Amino acid sequence: MITSRAFAGRRYAVLGLARSGLATVEALVASGAGVTAWDEREDARDEAMALGADIGNPLEIDLVGFAGVVVSPGVPLNRHPIAAHAREAHVPVIGDIELFAEAEGDLPPHKLVGITGTNGKSTVTALVTHMLESAGVPVLMGGNIGLPILSREPLTEGGVYVLELSSYQIDLAHSLACDIAVLTNLSPDHLDRYDGFAGYAASKARLFSLQHRDQVAIVAVDDDPSKMIAGRINHRLHRVSGKDIDPVDQMRWPALQGPHNAQNAVCAIAVCRVLGLDDEQIERGLATYTSLPHRMELVGEADGVRWFNDSKATNAASAAPALAAFPPAPDQRLHWIAGGQAKGDGLAACRPWFGHVKRAYLIGEAMEPFAAEIGDAVPVERSGDLAAAVKQAAAAAQPGDIVLLSPACASFDQFKDYEQRGDAFRAAVQALGA
Repeated sequence: MITSRAFAGRRYAVLGLARSGLATVEALVASGAGVTAWDEREDARDEAMALGADIGNPLEIDLVGFAGVVVSPGVPLNRHPIAAHAREAHVPVIGDIELFAEAEGDLPPHKLVGITGTNGKSTVTALVTHMLESAGVPVLMGGNIGLPILSREPLTEGGVYVLELSSYQIDLAHSLACDIAVLTNLSPDHLDRYDGFAGYAASKARLFSLQHRDQVAIVAVDDDPSKMIAGRINHRLHRVSGKDIDPVDQMRWPALQGPHNAQNAVCAIAVCRVLGLDDEQIERGLATYTSLPHRMELVGEADGVRWFNDSKATNAASAAPALAAFPPAPDQRLHWIAGGQAKGDGLAACRPWFGHVKRAYLIGEAMEPFAAEIGDAVPVERSGDLAAAVKQAAAAAQPGDIVLLSPACASFDQFKDYEQRGDAFRAAVQALGA
């Protein structure tokens, strides 16, 4: 695990004992810190106690003198009482990424890459990690993807930490100075946590304000809000665009098809160039990359029909690039499964690509609102649930067609999370013999 002398002799409260919370408790205790931990689940409290933590609810104890209250990024600071309670005691509310930043001084010399954006940040994080690995560079992926960062073994000298950073994680960081910070794109999301889109955008932009003047910012300027953020950056800045990618080159990268993946690729290429990879190493990494689960993941092919799982597309802005990736050839070939728990942004971002869709299969709470919004632009099936949608799409699809789950919605009306939804889709497709 990652430990630090900076934590020794200090006291921290940890609120929330899921995977990252327990990893935080273990790392802090191993570093010589005192920890008071809390979770509503008794079994989680027992695990924390076994790791050496005291048990107590941070909302009910005096926090004066604590070095920090460590919360999960899922804790809504705009409405959770811990924010006011900690403020009264003059104690910062932080996350495990901030603890990692504070521990950096005790790690062997390394580089830190932080990647944020509304869409694409997971793919860019995984792609950069793969490109570095394939070039023989010691690398560790963490943050909003993979295992908790504090639970990992530190890299040897010359290694690169590549962190996917949500806006929530940036909100909980105060000393995170990334050697390379990346913004993939920006569109409305998580507006329940912020004072409108401006507040959400400011959270993303803050990643760059935490950098030092000699560190590098990389911004994809394919949307106006990202352009505005780039325009306010006063240190080393690389502006990139998905339009910089030659479609002929992109055809050589099987898992990076479509305009959204051109943007992902150009961001990753810029990172790797700053880190010193040459063109041959970069090309090898792009050509051998395989998709992350639930992100344009090819899960089956049968009778000439290919099935793609893009369950991670939980809003219209992230579903739109998936629709754009399958233009008519020469006729429409795309069967689109969409719906779930809508986020309030409708399907406006997808509308320019309705002409790619042969038939839409709508599910979940958004079924009727989406059907009304689509109107007669696309033939629609009111499937209701995912199993029925898969069955109907399988009956209708012809050789050469594509069936795409890209819901443009959250999953919580019918599934625990987008991963469970994607797993259910994969299982249903495999049951067809694909």
